[in-house]
Amino acid sequence: MLAAQHGQAWNASRLGQSLGVSYHTVNRYLDYLEGAFLVRRLPPSHANIGKRLVKTPKVYWRDSGLLHALLHVPDAAELLAQPWVGASWEGFVIEQVLIALQQCDVPFDAYFLRTSDRMELDLLLILGGRRWAFEVKLSASPSAHDMERLTPLAEMVGATRCFLVSQVRQPVETEHRVSCNLPWLLGHIEEQFGP
Repeated sequence: MLAAQHGQAWNASRLGQSLGVSYHTVNRYLDYLEGAFLVRRLPPSHANIGKRLVKTPKVYWRDSGLLHALLHVPDAAELLAQPWVGASWEGFVIEQVLIALQQCDVPFDAYFLRTSDRMELDLLLILGGRRWAFEVKLSASPSAHDMERLTPLAEMVGATRCFLVSQVRQPVETEHRVSCNLPWLLGHIEEQFGP
């Protein structure tokens, strides 16, 4: 059941009702899975941006292969047909970015941000004095509208860089905004923070 909740706001009460246990028990199970490095709880940002914010964390399976096995996905074709494939890609990208920062020994705080009017940053990284805002799309051809949706919220939180991560072939970079693929982004992190 937790695999079906991948990338969604955590609701222990709803999950507990489905399982016939209390939300306290569900939260303890989640604590155990998080302590075993199987899931990641991404906390919400409490940025002061003058909007009502979602205040519950999102939960991601850290190993997307395990997630796909739990959801009985036999191959790539079947995976791409799933309505939740975008959430799977989002979780994979987030996990790879956070692992890359850990490997470079960079201290960071990671959050997501969603307003009550459904504006969202999939990942907000606070790296010392810098803030990086991320939007993750599965598409190989994200639209200009995708970057336009990212920019205002990134500006509200004071992000110094905005990344639209998709499956584009060639990155497009300006001073503060980048539309890129995951390999380029991981290389950029290593270039910025590696030894």
